Amino acid sequence: MGKQFKTAADSYDKEATFAPTEAVDMVKEMAFAKFDESVDAVFFLGIDPKNADQAVRGTVSLPHGTGKSLRIAVFAEGDTAKAATEAGADIVGGKELAAEIAGGRDLDFDLVIAAPEFMSEVGKLGKVLGPRGLMPNPKAGTVTPDVAKAVQEFKAGKVEYRNDRYGNVHVSVGRISFQPEQLRVNLATITDEVLRAKPASTKGRYVKRLTLSSTMGPGVHIDTGALDELVETVR
Repeated sequence: MGKQFKTAADSYDKEATFAPTEAVDMVKEMAFAKFDESVDAVFFLGIDPKNADQAVRGTVSLPHGTGKSLRIAVFAEGDTAKAATEAGADIVGGKELAAEIAGGRDLDFDLVIAAPEFMSEVGKLGKVLGPRGLMPNPKAGTVTPDVAKAVQEFKAGKVEYRNDRYGNVHVSVGRISFQPEQLRVNLATITDEVLRAKPASTKGRYVKRLTLSSTMGPGVHIDTGALDELVETVR
């Protein structure tokens, strides 16, 4: 634990919960890194991740984006490939791109979008793309006939969220350089989405805990009793 982290962590009650707006202000105040840290939310959910019918996964467009410049790779050809390039895709290719990745090409991209007809090729790359969370999926909006639209949406701030093997959802809600209101609106938007995605088979308390933190800073627990009020501001 570094000195700056310890100073920040000792400045508040780590067991207490705070209103969303207060939590945002605290995270911004405690940020100490010399770079523009990401601000991340972690939802600790009361789901059983081993049950497929309790998976929490989808996409949501953050009103103020994430502040991160995504590098997007697209599997497409012909006019579809051309449209993807014009929409801002960084890497576009078909079977030759699949062969390059299978051959050990650096995965110098953050997101993969594929036209449906290329999923037979992309599917062979599961062992390469899967562990990095890069495998395209229709539920995530990354397998679509309109790849150009998907590229535009993700470049503009659309993010994918999904639970990990522990049942938690990690998602970025912006950068420390964002204004507090921008972070609050983004947080409200993703919270609304996660609440709507509650599996019907989930029993008991759904959102057990919600923590907000910067990349290098300590986590601040948000009062889950205030979540309904928070999401009402963006509905």
